[in-house]
Amino acid sequence: MPRHLIDITDLTVGEIDGLIATAEDILSHPAAYQDACQRRQLATLFFEPSTRTRLSFESAMLSLGGSVLGFSSAQSSSAAKGETVGDTVRTVSCYADIIAMRHPREGAPYAAAQVSEVPVINAGDGGHNHPTQTLTDLLTLHREKGRLGGFTVGFCGDLKFGRTVHSLVNALSRYGDIRYDFISPVELKLPRYVKEEALKKRGIPYSQTTDLEEVLPELDVLYMTRVQRERFFNEEDYLRLKDSYVLTPAKLARARQDLSILHPLPRVNEITAAVDRDPRAAYWRQVRNGKFIRMALILLLLGLSPGNGGGEGVYEH
Repeated sequence: MPRHLIDITDLTVGEIDGLIATAEDILSHPAAYQDACQRRQLATLFFEPSTRTRLSFESAMLSLGGSVLGFSSAQSSSAAKGETVGDTVRTVSCYADIIAMRHPREGAPYAAAQVSEVPVINAGDGGHNHPTQTLTDLLTLHREKGRLGGFTVGFCGDLKFGRTVHSLVNALSRYGDIRYDFISPVELKLPRYVKEEALKKRGIPYSQTTDLEEVLPELDVLYMTRVQRERFFNEEDYLRLKDSYVLTPAKLARARQDLSILHPLPRVNEITAAVDRDPRAAYWRQVRNGKFIRMALILLLLGLSPGNGGGEGVYEH
């Protein structure tokens, strides 16, 4: 049976650490990996729009010497004719060696994995999970801080529908000595089930506030998110909440000099372009890291070693 990645908790802490180590090695020795996926094909099945995730998967596979196929919207697939997700995935698994799938419906990648004959990677399902963005975030934190613990992280913006936040909180909760500050409008608070499962069961300290500037001086990491128009049923609610938090150079004057600012992107108004020039802005480095952690993940799920192309053995650290 193929191995899938649907939720970040499908990976052990040791496996996450191994993926980070592999990604670091790819960054240092890219030539060693350039033929690792020869004659292998990645299918990108994106039923909702994406720029970074889809293109980073494609770039990752091409950089490993493989090839890609797929579609970038539901309207360009047989889903527009009424085909079920299960039938689409059954079909594509006849053509490809591994599938990266994004879908607006929560649980759709899990359902796909039940019928696929090749590994399925959840590239985002509704407001639920986004495990490869989480791996990107973890690699970025490791490169920025040198560790995955011993810091205070603030999550700011849409914490209710933000699948990247839900996945990252779940992942970081398995590492030690982290304090969490959740900053959001009351209407967009972190869901109770995330707090119960990831934090309260482990006795992890956290706070909730509506005031970013109050907690900003305490943070080692600030994870900004946009308010997502596509998750709202009421346009008036979106317009009322969309500019709840706007990070500017003036606000950063009170922040720590070694603060790391992350954002899964795309951004709208929540970080001004002037912040891009601040060395604490790590989100463009975060984008680059996404390619390398996805290269490491493809290798793991296909059971490939760098340079063997034939699938003999698993690359381990």
